[in-house]
Amino acid sequence: MLGGDRTPRRKYHFICIHAAAIKDDLIGDTEVKILTVDVGTGTQDIFLHNSQVGIENGFKLIVPSPTMMVHRKIKEATQRGDSILLSGVTMGGGPSQWAAEEHIKAGHAVFATPHAARSFNDDLEAVEATGIQVLSEDEADGLPDNVQRIELLDFDFPAIERAFGQFGVSLDNLAAVAVAVFDHGNAPTDISDRQFRFDYIQDRIQATNSLSAFAFHAADVPEIMTRLQAVVQSARGFDAPLIVMDTAPAAVLGATFDPLINSRERILIANIGNFHTLAFRLGPAGIEGVFEHHTGLLDREKLDGLLRGLADGSLKHADVFADHGHGALVINKEPLIFPENDFGVAVTGPRRSMIIGSPLNPYLTAPFGDMMITGCFGLLAATASLIPGMRDEIFASLKGTSSSTPPWEVGG
Repeated sequence: MLGGDRTPRRKYHFICIHAAAIKDDLIGDTEVKILTVDVGTGTQDIFLHNSQVGIENGFKLIVPSPTMMVHRKIKEATQRGDSILLSGVTMGGGPSQWAAEEHIKAGHAVFATPHAARSFNDDLEAVEATGIQVLSEDEADGLPDNVQRIELLDFDFPAIERAFGQFGVSLDNLAAVAVAVFDHGNAPTDISDRQFRFDYIQDRIQATNSLSAFAFHAADVPEIMTRLQAVVQSARGFDAPLIVMDTAPAAVLGATFDPLINSRERILIANIGNFHTLAFRLGPAGIEGVFEHHTGLLDREKLDGLLRGLADGSLKHADVFADHGHGALVINKEPLIFPENDFGVAVTGPRRSMIIGSPLNPYLTAPFGDMMITGCFGLLAATASLIPGMRDEIFASLKGTSSSTPPWEVGG
């Protein structure tokens, strides 16, 4: 878990504004801008919602993920032979961790503060076993100037603001900011990370049977979700409500706004991410079932079997976990019958090509014509759920009934 004071560094005004006041002040003829940021392993996908512009005309950025940016900085330091210090907060690992390991293999020192080191493993002894030297903040401050400092964080609002600003787009007066990251949570040393993650998924569904159950106001993030907490703690440079959410439920929620999916009463949707695959079975009462597995351990045949088991209710948690996945949960035992002469499963995510050619006749979703920012649309929908005063305006956009004003008639 993150140590020290967990109080957010800035005060979010949603704490003291009633939903009715938000609606009176923000909805209607006023321009409402909501920044959504979906942080993945390969890319971070950014969408700026503007209530005065049709959603297909919204401005967007698809840029390298924060962990990919750290990966590049470490590789450059390796080429120079520089020692490095990783500081900042807990963020996504993967590419950054691999680069740090290669840096050590090349004979160069890697130092890390405790929060930064937990990007690779919550167990700091396990981090040190890889050769990374974990230092206190004071010890890190005392390192010589020739040690390159690399800050770790998943959400860099000032950088995003500068990027939009280069094109004359202002991020002033945002009504809300929503950020999605994948969070395993901080599992106790005697509990499997995979089991801990799936217990969390099950708890969220039991608490509120909807995909938006995986989204939180900044002040309400569970302490066990250290990466979501880190997003809150590192958020700076804006004065607006902050919503944080898990990436895979955000993507599945966004996919439901594809018209072909929205027409189904019951449906199976899979998000095939770079690292994790998560599939939900959805019905009139909400979530009917779910499984999560590691994408790297799947092929098309195995994924087909998991999806069929989730659809017919036969999938067992123990079987998925024994295969080094996270687990499975079936809530509604009534089988989902795949329709004849139509798609059987809807798919999103950067590795969705894995399932092309499946007998399940997959449908590759593209809400509003763009698969890459599907998670951003899910973040918008979750924001509507958590800030009721924005609900009508957001869903008017997601349902295509909002303003169709062209962007050249709208201010920055």
